[in-house]
Amino acid sequence: MNASYLLTPLLVFAVVGVLAVLLRWAFGRGHSLVSRVPRQGAPTDYGLLVAVASPADLGHGRLLCRRLTADGIRCTLVDTTEGLRLMVWPPDEQAARLALARDAE
Repeated sequence: MNASYLLTPLLVFAVVGVLAVLLRWAFGRGHSLVSRVPRQGAPTDYGLLVAVASPADLGHGRLLCRRLTADGIRCTLVDTTEGLRLMVWPPDEQAARLALARDAE
């Protein structure tokens, strides 16, 4: 029996295995499969997002967020080190403040 019949598939599997290990190492996103606990940041730690409201509790914050979303304004509710903040993108800041003031009346 010719040795190439045995060596060729073994060589192919070895090369594919080495490539798989290299690709996993190069494009791996982390060492743990368990997600980290989110950490709180200051209201200024959220990049371009601007705080437009400080709701008293989570229920009120979700209500405000739904109202802004209904008006077509993208928003997010975050728990910062200084309490809950309703954040929007800078181009939407004026519209969000007007919508929230209108709803408060």
